Amino acid sequence: MTYEAWSPLFLGMVLAIFLVTSIQWLMYRERIYGLYTLYTVTWAIYFVINHFNLPINIGNFYKLMLSYTGYILYLELAKLFLNLKERPRFLRWVVRVQYVLVFYCVAKTYIYLFTDFWQTKLHNILLQPVRIALLSVGTYIVYSFFRSKDTVARFFVAGTASLLLNHSITTVLLIRSPNLSQTLPFWQHPDLFVQTGVVLDLIFFSLGISYRHRREAIRKAVVEKDLEREREQRHRENLEADLALQRMQQEKTEVQMRALQSQVNPHFLFNGLNTLSSLIDENPRLASEFVDELSNVYRYLLRSNENELVSLSDELRFIRSYFHLLQTRFGTSVALHISVADDSHSALLPPLTLQLLVENAVKHNIILPEQPLTIRIRTTEHDLLIVENNLQRKNLRIESNGVGLSNIDHKYRLLNQPVPLVGEADGWFQVILSLLKLPQTQFIKSGAFEA
Repeated sequence: MTYEAWSPLFLGMVLAIFLVTSIQWLMYRERIYGLYTLYTVTWAIYFVINHFNLPINIGNFYKLMLSYTGYILYLELAKLFLNLKERPRFLRWVVRVQYVLVFYCVAKTYIYLFTDFWQTKLHNILLQPVRIALLSVGTYIVYSFFRSKDTVARFFVAGTASLLLNHSITTVLLIRSPNLSQTLPFWQHPDLFVQTGVVLDLIFFSLGISYRHRREAIRKAVVEKDLEREREQRHRENLEADLALQRMQQEKTEVQMRALQSQVNPHFLFNGLNTLSSLIDENPRLASEFVDELSNVYRYLLRSNENELVSLSDELRFIRSYFHLLQTRFGTSVALHISVADDSHSALLPPLTLQLLVENAVKHNIILPEQPLTIRIRTTEHDLLIVENNLQRKNLRIESNGVGLSNIDHKYRLLNQPVPLVGEADGWFQVILSLLKLPQTQFIKSGAFEA
């Protein structure tokens, strides 16, 4: 069997590798795939040239250009496979070898195309040191990296070793038979070993590139997973920080609410004691009844400090009991009218809101039998509560401790609710409040007022 029978097999293998590599380069557009595609197509053309009956010098010229272009591309691939950027001295050495190969190609082109020196024995003698030099370069690369723990570098070293082994056999055969004969047995033909070395080299390179791509894909996946985990951790930390901030704000709000409610208790007690003081002299029996009612009312005041909100129904029960105390003092000179829709009884509002407004009306208006004070508490269809009284202001300036309306206003602000609207209309002083439709279990306990 002759070499020509084996040559198409090698060509088919190289073309198959070239096709696969081209597809990979089109998919990934990485430099290593581009270089490897050029490297593969260079050797594929080299194999095709062997099937043409060209003049010896022209055939040698093509083989020279293609083989040495392959060597230059091989060294370029070595930079990527072996990651020579981390070894700058070795990288500079490889670059110098590439320049030497370019110079050699230029010199040989001139010899093959413009002189007859290639036909002399001296030319054949001079070829041997060049071949040995190329073998030495490959051997040095294998020696430098054969102990590498990097799998990609090992594939490159294996490919280079295959190329070196077959080129060594080729060199020995060329020394023995410089002039190739078509009648040589296939196992003595130098090009057989050249092509065998190239095919093995391409196979190992393909495996190395595939492994490298898989390793990079895994590394990117790990990095992306780490980034995703870090983003989730940051998001979790942000949520925890937001929750902590909300808890702090809620605690701050609760503290402020408690402070406001604590202002009401002594304020109410002060006014109740003033009323009791006047009743003791005027009517001791009523003063005794007043003390009993005052204790019932103050029980609600103490319990109101436990809640940020209470139901309107509890507030109304409390205000009726509180109004009884007012009637003890003022008799028929003060009147209370309540008109609240049934579905509004479960609505919420800050505790003691009604007491403060009723007390405000009593404090700042004339209350006489001939000028009775009328207080109305009513709701609207828009979940608004209106507390109003007829205007009959006292001429004397009344000293105030600033608890009343400002206290209610501040409570609504802490609850992020619309502040009460205060105004006058048709001889009536009005305070319009928003009723809160929130789950009662979150803010109040049932039975906050027990008469």
